[in-house]
This record gives sequence, C-alpha cells and structure tokens, in this order.
Amino acid sequence: MSMLTRRGFLGSGVAAATSLAAQKRTAIKITDLRCAIIGKNPVVRITTDQGVSGYGQAESTKPYLKPMVLFYKDYLLGEDPTDVQRVMLKIRRLGAFKPWGSAVSAIEIALWDIAGQVAGVPVYKLLGGKIRDRVRAYNGGVRFPMTGQTPQDYAENVAKMKEAKEGFTLIKQAVGFHNPAMMHAMTNGWYDEPRTGAAHSDRGLMTERGMKQVIACVEAMKKVLGDEIGLALDCGPGWMVKDAITFARALEPLHITWLEDMLTGDYMPYPNAELFRDLKQATSLPIHTGEEIYLRENFKDLIEKQAVDVVGPDPEDVGGLAEMKWIGEYADLHGILIAPHGIFDGLIGLAAHVHLAAALPQNYIGFEYPVGQPEWWYQIVDGLPDPIMKRGFIDVWDRPGLGVTFNSSAKARLADEDRHFFD
Repeated sequence: MSMLTRRGFLGSGVAAATSLAAQKRTAIKITDLRCAIIGKNPVVRITTDQGVSGYGQAESTKPYLKPMVLFYKDYLLGEDPTDVQRVMLKIRRLGAFKPWGSAVSAIEIALWDIAGQVAGVPVYKLLGGKIRDRVRAYNGGVRFPMTGQTPQDYAENVAKMKEAKEGFTLIKQAVGFHNPAMMHAMTNGWYDEPRTGAAHSDRGLMTERGMKQVIACVEAMKKVLGDEIGLALDCGPGWMVKDAITFARALEPLHITWLEDMLTGDYMPYPNAELFRDLKQATSLPIHTGEEIYLRENFKDLIEKQAVDVVGPDPEDVGGLAEMKWIGEYADLHGILIAPHGIFDGLIGLAAHVHLAAALPQNYIGFEYPVGQPEWWYQIVDGLPDPIMKRGFIDVWDRPGLGVTFNSSAKARLADEDRHFFD
C-alpha cells in the first residue's frame, strides 16, 4: 500500500531515506520501472525494495515515449539505484538520438533522485556540490501570443515578456527559419517555397527583402529591451552559411547574447562542426547549438574544433545530469559556455535543471525555463518554491534527492491505462 511521507505522496520516501542515511546503509535494489503519460509529459518512476521511489521526466513533445522507457526495465531490475554509473553503463550504450536518448535520460534523472534520498542530500551534492545559491533561467516556456509578424508586433510581444512576473534577465525569441510564421508572412523571403506539415523544415538562400525583414524584427525587439535585458535568438536550422554570416554581422552592434541552431539543430541528427566553425570565426556574436545531441561523444567535434561559443544540451535528451555535467566541464576547459535547453522539460525536469545548474562551472549562462503543462501540474507537485522564480533567478533548495514529488491529487490525473503508476 502507498504511504504518505513527509516529502509527499505515494512512497516517494524522504522519511525512509533520512532514516537510511542516519544508519549503516543496507543494500537497496530496484524492483520496478514504470512510465506514465501525465498531461503530455512522460514520467518515469523507479521503485525499490526499501520504499524509496525516484522520478524523472521527458519532454511534453514525446507522449509516445512509454515503450522506449519500458524497454530498459529488465536491465534495471535488481540493480542498486545508488550505483548510478553502474546502471548507466548497462543502458546508455542502448540509447541513441531521440527518442531513445530521452528514455535513457529520464531514467538517469530518476536514479539520482533515489541516490540523493538514500544519502539524505540534494542531488547537487552528488554532482560535486553547488557553486551558486541561485540559478538563472531564461523565458523558455513563458510565451505570449503574437498578434502579427511586423517589427512592431515583435516589439509589443517582447515588451510583455519584459514585464512578466518572472523578471527574466535574458529573453530568447524565435526568428528566421525557426519561426515559420515569420517566414511564411513574407513575400519572397527566400529562394524556395514554404513547406507545410513539418516544423522547421524550411531552408534556403534568403532574399534581400527577407534578410531585411528579419533584421528589422530583431532591431525592434532590442530597442525595447535596451541593455537591461539580454536578447538571444533561436534562428534555425535552415540558414545557408553565407546568409548566417551576413545576419550575424548585421546584428553585431546590438550585442545579441547568442544565435542558436542556425545551420543544424532540433531534430537533425548531426551538428556539422565544420560549418559552425566557419560561422563562428566570421562574427563576434556568440554561436550556440546542441539541444538535439545525445552523449558527450557527440559534442567532441563541436568543442575540440572550437566550432561554437555556447553549447546547449538538454538534460532530458543528452543522457542525464552526470553526462551534462561532464560536457559542461569539458566545454569550460575549451573556453566554451553552456546554456542548457529545456523548454518542454516539465516541473520534475525543472527541479533537475536547478540541481544541475547549481553545480555547473562558471561557464554557465542560464537554462531554458520549462513550465507545467497543463496548468494543473502545479497542483499535483510539491516542493517547488513559491514563487518559483524571483527577478530572473531560482533559489536552490536543499531537500534530499530532487526535492520534489507528487501529492495525493496526482492520482486523479492518471489515464486509466496508468492507474497503477503510484501503487
């Protein structure tokens, strides 16, 4: 039967974890791996023979992920979840580019949640300890509807973002080929026809008219933000290298925080380091990519070839928290910054981001702020600060594990096929 603990509902186990940490620890074994789609987010639960459960989460864009998660069940049963690296050695080699890497990442995060509870410490302690007491995040899932596609419309939209209650110090907006609405509103914006039915599938050589329109929209946004709030641009993929260089050089006086995914990115399974290096060497603006990449090995070329200024892996795709910590440190050795992706990572993902960001080295800029979707997610999860964000930052909390769990109202939000998820 499920137990109500002082950490929350359904056997999350902080009370049990605290007593375990205070005593000589006995062996703990994984008894089950479960996955439920709550709202749209796949949620992973790992249960143990000592009543401690750990949770991980995958992006809300992957409601199909359950079979991929459950594929790994037989590899986990009977293992000690606190030996995170040993468990990951069994499954990380069986992951791959999305969606398999997403399943592996969610499992890894749940393992750290258990390990922290058993040790009686927050996850960031297990990642090397925090170097910051609060972590910066940028707008990510906080968006306001666009009323049109003119420069004035973008100025008005970013003005609303500037006044958002979260108090963001950095705002990222989509432009160019990452913004199909912007591109499709143009007449002859590039030398090809718009594609329909697939997000971010447009690419090609920009026309002079198209280039001027995108630049004008950026100038309008920057005029609103001034030097008070940074502006980063999610640009692609889809640009040709020469257009990307022209665009970057035109924006250099505006001190844009970074240009993201101009050449490849999102669901493209390669980073194309050589082309990114050509772009990076041609402009003073920081060049960013990496949200789609699984595992450290696939960041090797980007980092060692000095192909970008900023890497942006997502902890729910890259292989988890330890994998991302390694990438952040390796990037730091090469003078490269890190700004994690995370727009769809949900509230358990938000907790994972906070612990990771607290422990990342000083090349950390900020992570992409995920929100609970649907809104009722905020009623089924306990442990997050209230308000979560203050003046663009989130205070790092000290509860064991990820420090968040589901409360008693969560069970009512389960689909019928997932009704035993919390049992």
